Amino acid sequence: MNKLAGKIRDSELEVMRMLWQSGGAAPLIEIRRELSARRGWEDSTIKTLLRRLQAKGIVRLERRGVYSAVITEKEYSRWAARTFLDNLFEGSAKKLVAALVSDGQLEEKDLAELSALFNSGEDHA
Repeated sequence: MNKLAGKIRDSELEVMRMLWQSGGAAPLIEIRRELSARRGWEDSTIKTLLRRLQAKGIVRLERRGVYSAVITEKEYSRWAARTFLDNLFEGSAKKLVAALVSDGQLEEKDLAELSALFNSGEDHA
């Protein structure tokens, strides 16, 4: 599991999502345009977040004005899922699924899909 994922804060996650959606390196002008439209952030806020992510080693400056993510969305998702399980369900995926089932959050179709995933043993994340 990528330990850098744990260093990403909520506002920084918005920047990361934008970088992941770009599929690789993204120019600052594109990052600013997207995040200004999506979140209403000022240029200075976006630049500050990029500098923080770069200082943490999570984002890399490829060349002048072009940034890329060092960790993948999949790595972050795995870290977030593990942290969620650890914090709320004592690390037990079984307890999470039981809570979802007892709360009516999972339909028969969902349970069938989960069963197929468990039986295949493949990584589908």
